[in-house]
Amino acid sequence: MKAKDFDKKFDEGKSVIKHLDLSKARRPEQEQKRVNVDFPLWMIHSLDKEAKRLGVPRQSIIKIWLAERLQQA
Repeated sequence: MKAKDFDKKFDEGKSVIKHLDLSKARRPEQEQKRVNVDFPLWMIHSLDKEAKRLGVPRQSIIKIWLAERLQQA
């Protein structure tokens, strides 16, 4: 399929999924890298309490708060 036809189909709101190889899809700047961070116990308890209140994992709270702080910087 030519790019022009693909764009037209997409712009018309038609599905283009069957024309994509999703096994090779990447999200730039979203690749994961594991890091280890040591937190004091009081901080872990506070993070767990907030995570439980929101119904999300501790890791989600950490990622969200770090992302917010980095956007402010």
